[in-house]
Amino acid sequence: MSDELNLSNLKPAQARKDRKRIGRGLGSGKGRYSGRGIKGQKSRSGSHKMPAGFEGGQMPIDMRVGKLRGNTSADAMPIGPFRTYNQPVNVGSLDERFDAGADVTLEALKAAGLVAKLSVDVKILGEGELTKKLSVTAHSFSKSAVEKIEAAGGTVTRLREPVERKKKKHKAAAPVSDETEVEATEESESDVAVEPESVEEETE
Repeated sequence: MSDELNLSNLKPAQARKDRKRIGRGLGSGKGRYSGRGIKGQKSRSGSHKMPAGFEGGQMPIDMRVGKLRGNTSADAMPIGPFRTYNQPVNVGSLDERFDAGADVTLEALKAAGLVAKLSVDVKILGEGELTKKLSVTAHSFSKSAVEKIEAAGGTVTRLREPVERKKKKHKAAAPVSDETEVEATEESESDVAVEPESVEEETE
């Protein structure tokens, strides 16, 4: 068979190409600068090992942009890795699942299928109508939920006290006293130039 492999027809699967031999003198075609050009960063050894995002030595873009408070800051809650999660429960759901006078605890909420975990905080929200007197215990409450529960004769028990955020203080301009205003008006009046009265020539 002509297709039989033997030493006479043995050849590589891919055409062989000699590697580029650089630095072998000017006559080789790749001597002197060896294809790297004259000077510059790319002519140096190790120039191909620059990290991703390297911009030739100038200030990289990730260092040029502004550094604002973002989702990696601990005081930027509830964003990012420091985010706090709540399981919301509406007062309308409490009205449907519990009888009047019942004690609504975290265990009771889980037994009623309103929350999935006891390890995650529960927040009572004010959506819906509440017509029953309930004693509700949860980590936090919305303002409308507290109003509806108390209006129905129930009580609210917080397991976690609300955190008051500090408000930024703006420097107010110093008040100007009446004495200062009087002095300022006197100075302004003294600065006004007084025109000399025209002197009439005496006629003989």
